Amino acid sequence: MEFATIEHDKVRLYTCGPTVYNYAHIGNLRTYIFEDILRRTLVRFGYEVRHVMNITDVGHLTSDADTGEDKMLVGARQTGMTVWEIARLYEEKFFDDLDSLNILPPHVRCRATEHIPEIIAFIERLLEKGHAYQTGGNVYFSVDKFQRYGELALLKMDQQVAGARVVVDESKLNPYDFVLWFTESKFPNQEMKWASPWGTGFPGWHIECSAMATRYLGDRIDIHCGGIDHIPVHHTNEIAQSEAALGHDWVNYWMHGEFLILKENKMSKSSGTFLTLEELRKRGFTASDYRYFCLGTHYRHNLEFSWEALQGAQNALGRLRNFYLSWENDPGEQGSELAEIYRRAFDSALSQDINAPQALATVWNMARDTELGNTHKRILLSDFDQIMALGVEKWRQKELPLELQSLMALREQARAAKNFAEADAIRIKLLEAGVGVKDTAEGTQWYFL
Repeated sequence: MEFATIEHDKVRLYTCGPTVYNYAHIGNLRTYIFEDILRRTLVRFGYEVRHVMNITDVGHLTSDADTGEDKMLVGARQTGMTVWEIARLYEEKFFDDLDSLNILPPHVRCRATEHIPEIIAFIERLLEKGHAYQTGGNVYFSVDKFQRYGELALLKMDQQVAGARVVVDESKLNPYDFVLWFTESKFPNQEMKWASPWGTGFPGWHIECSAMATRYLGDRIDIHCGGIDHIPVHHTNEIAQSEAALGHDWVNYWMHGEFLILKENKMSKSSGTFLTLEELRKRGFTASDYRYFCLGTHYRHNLEFSWEALQGAQNALGRLRNFYLSWENDPGEQGSELAEIYRRAFDSALSQDINAPQALATVWNMARDTELGNTHKRILLSDFDQIMALGVEKWRQKELPLELQSLMALREQARAAKNFAEADAIRIKLLEAGVGVKDTAEGTQWYFL
């Protein structure tokens, strides 16, 4: 399929952001890595990208449907903080993780709580067009008024059983109708509330994306991304309410990242089966190790996580780093035409639905090719790293700053004294400073991340 944009050489990109009630787990981060590679690829191919990401700091209930408590309220209760405090804390932690993974920040980061007027205006538009109704203190979207409801998720509405996917709400005309605005009558403990034409309350989760995406990208979007789990409910509802309000197709291309799984289970916060980037660091792995690990599997395929697999990624990245540094010592010049062949192969892989594994295979073929001079290899790897974002340019640094040399010495002393807890604590400080360490039979090796 040939990619066609709404405006010539410009891409309007919307990616579903985090619900900031807890740390992002590495399954979440896999999706953001895929989206980052997509954005970098578009720029590489000459497009001007405007990237918008929402921050869900209100309205996302513990069920993706309309049941349970607001996740922000649940998180606040678990930590003893206010919902406002917890939202800012985990938003900051989320973007710290993105920075560690060399993920480009969005051009626009929009919080739901700061766009209540836009959300209310969008709901009023749906009511005026007859696609929504008010009952039982809430405002609902009527799926019966939108004939194409469920197309993205391949739902056949006449074959659905009430209660099979959603809890039956007697206030709804159709069990698949979803809430656009909750009033305080349903969730009296909700801390985040705003005045609205329908009473004091708060928005549903789905409406925020439609309101904010159109606010910053206009009424047509080139690409909308998110996790595969968003298809059955969130993105299905986004399409319905957006196209009902706008009166035309809304998104040209939908792209979804598959799950990161632990054996036979997907990684999720609700089940408690999740790992954070910080936990990887505590086990001696870096954000670059994890990013490399994700590059090895296509974004539309499940990726099974294991510590052994992550160790394999770390080892491979270490070998690539050693290759790169060895090329400094033997600057062969041969193979300019061959270098161009590798560059075209790398770009070709990216052009085929962002085939990162194939692009990575091209990197290794290039690195091992004895017919290609090392000067070209260094240039190519630096060029390819504009997409892979593994931090190649930092590998060229040979000296540690004095303060980090002192930390390395203290760590060696702690290891010699078998004070491994202290040694681990120092290793984490080094990681935070952008230096990875690996203990080998030949001694401790360090490298810039």
